[in-house]
Amino acid sequence: MKLIHCADLHLDSRMSRNLDTAGAKERKSEILNTFKRMVDYAQENRVEAVLIAGDMFDTGSISAYTRNTVLHIIESHPDITFYYLKGNHDREYFLTGLEEIPANIRTFGSRWTYYRQGGVVIAGLELTAENAGDAYVSLVLENRCYNIVMLHGQEREGDARDKAEIVNIKALRNRGIDYLALGHIHAYKEERLDARGVYCYPGCLEGRGFDECGPHGFVLLDIDEASGTCVRQFVPFASRTLYMVRADVTGCASTAEMTERVSEALKAAGCGREDLVKIVLTGELDVACEKDVEHLAAAFRQSFYFVKVSDETTLKIAMEDYLLDVSLKGEFVRTVMADDALSGEEKKEIVRCGLLAISGEEIVG
Repeated sequence: MKLIHCADLHLDSRMSRNLDTAGAKERKSEILNTFKRMVDYAQENRVEAVLIAGDMFDTGSISAYTRNTVLHIIESHPDITFYYLKGNHDREYFLTGLEEIPANIRTFGSRWTYYRQGGVVIAGLELTAENAGDAYVSLVLENRCYNIVMLHGQEREGDARDKAEIVNIKALRNRGIDYLALGHIHAYKEERLDARGVYCYPGCLEGRGFDECGPHGFVLLDIDEASGTCVRQFVPFASRTLYMVRADVTGCASTAEMTERVSEALKAAGCGREDLVKIVLTGELDVACEKDVEHLAAAFRQSFYFVKVSDETTLKIAMEDYLLDVSLKGEFVRTVMADDALSGEEKKEIVRCGLLAISGEEIVG
């Protein structure tokens, strides 16, 4: 039996943090389409069930278009059973009010719900502050079955004061779990649970911001019901990948030289034309260095779907070069550096701007 484990789709996310209105609208559509592509993949590869371990939607305010599209996707694949466990971002609005819930969708609640599909048992519970205290002791599984448990929350070796959204890994050990299907963490992770089972976060289906860089997708499980064994595979599936590329521009004297360094870093990272890229400039630059971050970003805008530049460089001021300098530059640097009311970084930035102004250069922040 083949199953897909996914989570944290966050459909209907605003996507406006980095993108303009048109770009945000396009990315929202792409993320919804990735869900459709995943279900089509399931159909083509004879996957019998899709496990959605929470946060299918980003908020409770779901657009009519997204809601109707998701329902159509589910109803159009009657041979696939969808196990939908709500996460902390989900609300009741997805299925509430429907005259008829699709026959191939299964849901969970505040008490353990068990479903059997062939020789596989799928158990799930939506954690709250009220039920978390006794959630683990009330879980009952048969050792002879292949047992999948679905939960949404942050893993922890023990309880927390606020027990909602916390998955107590310690309390789930040696309870007959073969595969603990989790949601909440947006990066793929698999670890041993105990001698029998593993726990896994598939990560989000698509990265949405630069805190979600790298490959994203779902986990494909191929279960041999006779032997009780399972082959698991992470399947990268996102339509675009987000990269944060750090480029050390130490010693560069101009924007042109920095552009060459950045180009080398992007090539080494393997960024593609359809990807979103955040370039982070690092290193130490001479105070007189000509640096134009906006021009540098513009040099790469045609190479990627989206690009932004963050400047984390520091300034290098060799005071010994100005101590005996009788010029206007020397007097200016000595005056600024002697001002105890300014921090070190403030002094360097003032000196940088002042030296550029004295040289007749345009001052760029």
